[in-house]
Amino acid sequence: MTDPQNPADHTPPPAPSAATPPAYSAAPPAAPSGPATGPVPGKTLGIVAFVLSFFMQVIALILGIVALVQSRKAGAKNPWAVAAIIISSVLLVLGVIAAIVFFAVVFPTLMQATEEVVRQCQQLGGGVYEINGVMVDCDQILG
Repeated sequence: MTDPQNPADHTPPPAPSAATPPAYSAAPPAAPSGPATGPVPGKTLGIVAFVLSFFMQVIALILGIVALVQSRKAGAKNPWAVAAIIISSVLLVLGVIAAIVFFAVVFPTLMQATEEVVRQCQQLGGGVYEINGVMVDCDQILG
C-alpha cells in the first residue's frame, strides 16, 4: 500500500505529449460588434434616389427600391432609400391627382374659351380684336 505522506511512493502523472490534442476545442473567432466599418451597398444610390425624388418620381422610386434591396442583402439599413421611396411615392400620387383635376376641370374650361374666341372671330371676320380682355388676331385663328 502507498503512503500518501511519503513522496517516494507517489508516481508522477504522465506528462502530456505534444501529439495529443488538448481536452477542449478552440473557440471560434469573436464576431465584430457594432456597425460595419465598410461602405454600405446602395447608400450612394439611395442618396441619388432621394435627390431625384423631388423632380423625377418614377426614376427615383425605381432607384430607391434597387438601393434598398442592395442594402438589405448586405444586412445594412439605408434610410436614404426609404425616404426616397416614400417621397417619390407621395409626390407621384399627388401628380396623378393633379393631372386628373386638370383634365377634368381646367381643360374643359380652356376648350370652352377657345371655342368662344373662334366663334367670335368667325362673326367679326379678319383683323385684331379684343375678346374677353385679350388681344386676338382673328386672321391667324381663321387661317
